[in-house]
Amino acid sequence: MKKSYNKLVIDTATKYIYLSLIMDDKEVESVYEVGQNNHSVTIMPYINEILLKHQLGLKDIDEVIVGVGPGSYTGVRIGVTVAKMIGYLNQIKVFQVSSLALMASHGEATYLCPLIDARRGNAFMAYFRQEEGRLTYVKQDVLENVEVFQEGLSEAYQVITEGQPVIEKILQSQLLEEVTDVHALVPNYLQKTEAERNLEK
Repeated sequence: MKKSYNKLVIDTATKYIYLSLIMDDKEVESVYEVGQNNHSVTIMPYINEILLKHQLGLKDIDEVIVGVGPGSYTGVRIGVTVAKMIGYLNQIKVFQVSSLALMASHGEATYLCPLIDARRGNAFMAYFRQEEGRLTYVKQDVLENVEVFQEGLSEAYQVITEGQPVIEKILQSQLLEEVTDVHALVPNYLQKTEAERNLEK
């Protein structure tokens, strides 16, 4: 019997943890759960649960796709660290994708503006066009004032703040980037951490 090609998707950039098991390009199992700032505690049990349902182990994963942010500093780091660990230990391909692109895949409109609140009127945002289930960037990921960013959008658009990703849209879009050196993979924070700001003072 031919072995399926198995991909594991990981994203922890928002208050939601999103995990997906894809077998031969079809999502067969997923988790999309709001966390209590505890992604680091729940991520491995969730992954194990997903794999066990299909009688798989981490050694059976052929490829990892990870959301690299932007988003919560701690959250993004958790997902990226786990993806790097699985990729390195199994010597398999790791692909990175914007967490905002994953969010946008939930939308149904032609133009989509995924948004993660960053406080004080600012947010992590991007702007996508959706055509026949394929997403393309119109404006890349930014950390900007919400009003300023949205004033620059000329078309009617749908704002996406939550909702489970439709991973098939990501797979058929040109949004995945292969990681050539898994050790060099870092989250896309789009802002300086508090420690970095304190160091500059």
